Amino acid sequence: MQIVNVRFHVKPELADAFPAAIADLVDATRAEPGNLWYLWSRSLDDPSEFVVLEGYTDDGFAAHAQSAHFQAGGAKIHPFLVKTPEIIVRQVPGDGWDQLGVLAVD
Repeated sequence: MQIVNVRFHVKPELADAFPAAIADLVDATRAEPGNLWYLWSRSLDDPSEFVVLEGYTDDGFAAHAQSAHFQAGGAKIHPFLVKTPEIIVRQVPGDGWDQLGVLAVD
């Protein structure tokens, strides 16, 4: 499984408009057969910082990066950016989320 984390710093005056601008990308990515999850969050400390947490099957991220909606999404995202996004991509064993045992709920 591949885990991808990307941090976006957007222009503060455009931060509230950012989620709507990426809605088509989000919907299309979540519908990809190789996508396991695609979760967006907005920072509690900096409202102009957004993070996407992505999980893909072993071949899923490569297919995502070559998709038409990924290319179109990049063009939509670019005008919002203050600086180049930061990314972490890692291959990890497994095929999904594990449970956090120390906080188990019965």
